[in-house]
Amino acid sequence: MTTTSLPTSTTERVPVRTDSDVVKVRQLVRALAQQARLSLVDQTKLVTAASELARNTLVYGGGGEAEVQLVAEGPRTGVRAVFSDEGPGIPDLDLALTDGWTSGSGLGLGLSGSRRLVQHFAIDTAPGAGTRVEIATWSR
Repeated sequence: MTTTSLPTSTTERVPVRTDSDVVKVRQLVRALAQQARLSLVDQTKLVTAASELARNTLVYGGGGEAEVQLVAEGPRTGVRAVFSDEGPGIPDLDLALTDGWTSGSGLGLGLSGSRRLVQHFAIDTAPGAGTRVEIATWSR
């Protein structure tokens, strides 16, 4: 998938190494979503996607980093989050994006569900090369 470049503001980086880090990411995304004046529904969707992706970074990527920022493009504001790890990567991305597929004990909705919850979703991964997932949602 192709990553498009989004305008950016100051980036806040959160290491994702423990369960409490996943909570920190969720709280930061919620605070910025409120600043961006996202609707309550869009806030909830974005926070849910960010939580799933932070959890994936921890569990499947062995830990990594989340970069979260408030972004603006003309009159629109939004929140962009990038989750990156240096884990094993995803060997079959198409399969991993299929609803119901899981490499562990989860429900199999992490990547595919996250993709549906946000307005922008891009992923870059390869076996042995880690994973980078970028999401964004804009005010309406």
